Amino acid sequence: MTTLSFTVPPSAEGSRLGVFLRTQGVSASCIKAVKHQGEGFYADGRPLHTDQPVHAGQRITFALAPEPPTTVTPQPVPFRILREDAFAAVVEKPAGIAVHPTLNHPDGTLANGWLYHLQQQGRTGVFRPVNRIDKNTSGLVLLAQNSFAAPALAAHVTKCYLALAEGCIAPQTLQIDAPIARRGDSIIGRCVRPDGKPSLTRLRVLGCGGGHTLLACQPVTGRTHQIRVHTSHLGHPLAGDTLYGGHPNLMQRHALHCVSLCYRDPVTREDVSCFCPPPRDFERALEICGLPRGAQLQAMLEQIDFS
Repeated sequence: MTTLSFTVPPSAEGSRLGVFLRTQGVSASCIKAVKHQGEGFYADGRPLHTDQPVHAGQRITFALAPEPPTTVTPQPVPFRILREDAFAAVVEKPAGIAVHPTLNHPDGTLANGWLYHLQQQGRTGVFRPVNRIDKNTSGLVLLAQNSFAAPALAAHVTKCYLALAEGCIAPQTLQIDAPIARRGDSIIGRCVRPDGKPSLTRLRVLGCGGGHTLLACQPVTGRTHQIRVHTSHLGHPLAGDTLYGGHPNLMQRHALHCVSLCYRDPVTREDVSCFCPPPRDFERALEICGLPRGAQLQAMLEQIDFS
């Protein structure tokens, strides 16, 4: 059971407990769960209701409410854990594995694998991905370990993707601001359309060779297939992305990899960065095209500023 504690500063003197907790990043739903399904709140060891005042110097403590039941079946699924603590975990998902169960992929997903990981540790919990990536996209996924961490992590996370696009794009700073909507001829397909949802992707060209361009991409919004749709709209579909006009001669899946992410620790408020080099099929494509890879690629990514 995860317990949290906060010391009331002089500036919060006399505030209601519920108001004070919200200023500390505790969501309304989390407060409600602790109040009704958990053990309640305490000030210096004494019970305190959310409508009662707090006072400077008090130590407010509470245990998070029990996790709701999950219908996801624990199953051994391959993935790698890069970082894990009581509030967040960063894992590397291989291409070919869906993030969570769907009608077409009811099991063998990252969710199944995560529940199996918890089971092996003698823990219970649910699967809370802060970011989701497509089944055939590889790379980093950030997971929240509890209801307190989820909204805090979601509010302060940035991601960088590597994308290998067909054709040569002139080295420049690109920003694609184009609304995305469902594509009428496909159940899963998306397209740029005036009546779509606002969608913004920032791109940096890392190199051009072998008829392809290596891009670093930051999706500011989080639309389905956003990077894939935007690069195709630009006239440069991703290698292997047959859904959006790419060709499978270089890669047998769309060439997209979540290479790094940065999030703010919900407790310490410190920034945490994680890096995950591209897998073998992506590296091989970069080698064939004579594009940066390995330590050279990592050094280039560390210098990128999307602002």
